[in-house]
Amino acid sequence: MNRLRIVVLSLVLLLDARVRAHAGPCSERIAQVEREIAAMRANPTPGGAGQPSAPQTLGAQLHRQPTPGSVEGAMNQANAAGAAALERARKADAAGDAGACAKALDEAKLLYGVD
Repeated sequence: MNRLRIVVLSLVLLLDARVRAHAGPCSERIAQVEREIAAMRANPTPGGAGQPSAPQTLGAQLHRQPTPGSVEGAMNQANAAGAAALERARKADAAGDAGACAKALDEAKLLYGVD
């Protein structure tokens, strides 16, 4: 039984080392932002932190009341923008482009309200 545990642990450590060897320049930062977003979603605040947001619309500035459809549309648009920013960060990381990755992560953090 102990021999099996040693073999399994060795395989896990070997796989972890291989994954880290192929990690891009900001893989750890991406993982950290994703963990922060997940934590915020797990413990939501009244202000909606952890959910992506978008700039205020002209209609809102003119004190027009939102409709359920406009709220849903805005939420879908914000979710798509947040997911796209994270995906750009992952692609830039895979390409080894630390600058583009950092820029995309900054955008994602802004959209999700992550400090």
